[in-house]
Amino acid sequence: MTKLSDTQAIILSAAAQRPEHIALPLPESLRGGAAAKVVGALLAKGFLEEVDADMRKGEPVWRETGDGHGVTLVATDAGLAAIGIETEGADAPAGANEAPIEEPATDTPTEAAAAPKARTPREGTKQATLIAMLRAPGGATLDEIVAATGWLSHTARGAMSGALKKKLGLTITSEKVDGKGRVYAIRD
Repeated sequence: MTKLSDTQAIILSAAAQRPEHIALPLPESLRGGAAAKVVGALLAKGFLEEVDADMRKGEPVWRETGDGHGVTLVATDAGLAAIGIETEGADAPAGANEAPIEEPATDTPTEAAAAPKARTPREGTKQATLIAMLRAPGGATLDEIVAATGWLSHTARGAMSGALKKKLGLTITSEKVDGKGRVYAIRD
């Protein structure tokens, strides 16, 4: 299975829901060089392809070709397969018709196979230490987290906000406790 970044998966998922699998517009947060890099990687993998934009239909333009025409981005069958969408089309890029790597068969189908894999931190990392501290009875203060991880306070707060809340989907609570200060904890 091809590994996709979150942004690549979002682009392909959005394209799968649009007529003719057009990948534009890209997410609002993706602009300039970052957009070119992500799209370039998808083009290189054969998950997107550039096709002539039909300006009469109002198709969005990815780039101008210089002769008054533009090209748009379209998700290929291989791109849709990379996010788990099977297509009937035979217009796959080179290499897309190769036999997929088969995974061992299971006796019972699982719903977890359809859902994206939940991210779990590796054991022994600072992030794992942070999670263990926040799951402990009574939680942890920022000073305790800084002492255990060696991070600066803004890094610890950023890890709780970004990695734990946004990426892992954990619910972080914060409350002021007399004699201890602000205590952070994971609410399950």
